[in-house]
Amino acid sequence: MATKQISILLITFLPIAFNCCSNNRIRSVPKVDITYIGTYPHDTTSFTEGFLIHNSQLYESTGAARELPQTKSLFGIVDLKNGKIEIKVELDRAKYFGEGIAFFDGKIFELTYRTKIGFVYDAMTFEKIKEFTFPSKEGWGLTSDGTNLIMSDGTSELTYLNPGTLQMVKKITVTIDGREIRYLNELEYINGYIFANRWPTNIIFKIDPADGKVVGKLDLDSIANEAKNIFSGSMEMNGIAYDSIKNRIFVTGKLWPKIYELQIDK
Repeated sequence: MATKQISILLITFLPIAFNCCSNNRIRSVPKVDITYIGTYPHDTTSFTEGFLIHNSQLYESTGAARELPQTKSLFGIVDLKNGKIEIKVELDRAKYFGEGIAFFDGKIFELTYRTKIGFVYDAMTFEKIKEFTFPSKEGWGLTSDGTNLIMSDGTSELTYLNPGTLQMVKKITVTIDGREIRYLNELEYINGYIFANRWPTNIIFKIDPADGKVVGKLDLDSIANEAKNIFSGSMEMNGIAYDSIKNRIFVTGKLWPKIYELQIDK
């Protein structure tokens, strides 16, 4: 998700709304234990919207915010030596704001923000195969559980799409203690659970897809603060990539100077 051209007034009052409405419920959610492993460089012009590992390579998708002319809507492979993206696809920033991506069955699926348009590419050649429309008003995060694509749209709902027809299969509503949790953003499917960060916070929720209940959380405020201290232009956390071989995750954020490697403790 982008800055979404939100007014200064809304940005001012959003933290108050979050504090009033959900902090107590969020505090009650058990923490997922993680261990800090290390860091890698990240391009501070990358407005991160999607993050994943495919065939042992780290992919990142980015959006082009109007107020940040250095940003672009693209995706490609991240070079962990310098944080730069080897661009595979770039969208016209005047038409599209790039959002989440996911791999499935030899294809790459990409969402855009407010156009209600998604793209399908060949995962080997990166040639565009087709476009599709999705039912949500906005496209934010995207992942796959191995059967369906799962997308977020900034609400409390996650939409399952059939990757063959790209039609909606079902929706689940994400809750804590029966209350809906909105602003779900970047997604990653890890060991049977959906992990979703909540915009504009630095919290990642662990969600049971069977009923949409939040069963755990990762609080990454300390990492976000470190990124901000290194580069003052750093914005909120918005990137979760899972390495199933080594049971580790990579996280980053919009315009962050670093990618952080964390171990999920069992």
